[in-house]
Amino acid sequence: MGIVVENVSKQFGDFAALDNINLEVKTGSLVALLGPSGSGKSTLLRMIAGLETPDRGKIFLTGKDATDQDVRDRNIGFVFQHYALFKHMTVRQNIGFGLEIRKQPKAKISDRVEELLELIQLKGLGNRYPSQLSGGQRQRVALARALAVEPTVLLLDEPFGALDAKVRKELRAWLRRLHDEVHVTSVFVTHDQEEAMEVSDVIVVMNKGKIEQIGTPAEVYDNPATPFVMSFIGPVNVLPANRDRVSEFHEMHKHQASDDVYIRPRDIMIDTEATSTSISARITRLIHLGWEVQAELVLGDGQILTAHLTRERFDELKLQPQQYVHIEPKDAKSFPLDYSI
Repeated sequence: MGIVVENVSKQFGDFAALDNINLEVKTGSLVALLGPSGSGKSTLLRMIAGLETPDRGKIFLTGKDATDQDVRDRNIGFVFQHYALFKHMTVRQNIGFGLEIRKQPKAKISDRVEELLELIQLKGLGNRYPSQLSGGQRQRVALARALAVEPTVLLLDEPFGALDAKVRKELRAWLRRLHDEVHVTSVFVTHDQEEAMEVSDVIVVMNKGKIEQIGTPAEVYDNPATPFVMSFIGPVNVLPANRDRVSEFHEMHKHQASDDVYIRPRDIMIDTEATSTSISARITRLIHLGWEVQAELVLGDGQILTAHLTRERFDELKLQPQQYVHIEPKDAKSFPLDYSI
């Protein structure tokens, strides 16, 4: 096993940053720690790196107890959000810095740097300085520098947070391809659900110092374990589960359930014709999102919903703002009152 976190807790004054965390990261996997600010994801990453010490619990790296091991002895590669490149050094010097510190032979350093320049698709730019590169290129150099020392674990703290949306999207795909080539055990922190879904093998959803769910992107999206996961992973409509509303929605929630019903926008079917199980709604706004259209709806009792339609379905229905339509949920979820994890 690449990384094992066992019963780890961390307190900062009165604030419980981590509360009895247990996690296993398989060797060679790419795992995302996903959650809002204050959820504990960065603290957990720093624990693995050795930058913070747990109050309780243990951390194992490649089967060895690393709880009290110095950060310099853990063979960790760390990539920060703001690159942390040395401005006075060239790209080549930045990448080779860790090897220089370890007093590796110059020929070995040169070969490794050239290998990494090709891997990060910056061959020919080795003599440039960080100021001469784009943000995306600088972050690739930071990744190459972390990989140069051949770490057993690669940790990335919001690695694309300082980049614009287009560059972030490109680097996500690049990071996934890079990982598939080098297969280093990797953990990255993000608050971006799309980023976690697109890049990782496994997502660890964190909230208030606890792990709410661990699973593949498909598992956490399609089978959320808690209301928080349902609400945090992708857009969702939240409706009060009163008796009338539950009846309207096919009596889907016959078991003892939480106060709310959760429906993804993609799971609300819209039609211009009524059926025996549909309910009426008025379109208040239509938003074109490229490959799909978002319809904002209001029910007769004032409840507001959002639905997503494909462009083909939208064109077929010829919908207009203020038009009355009929909606029916394809799927809805509720959670037992004792859903605690």
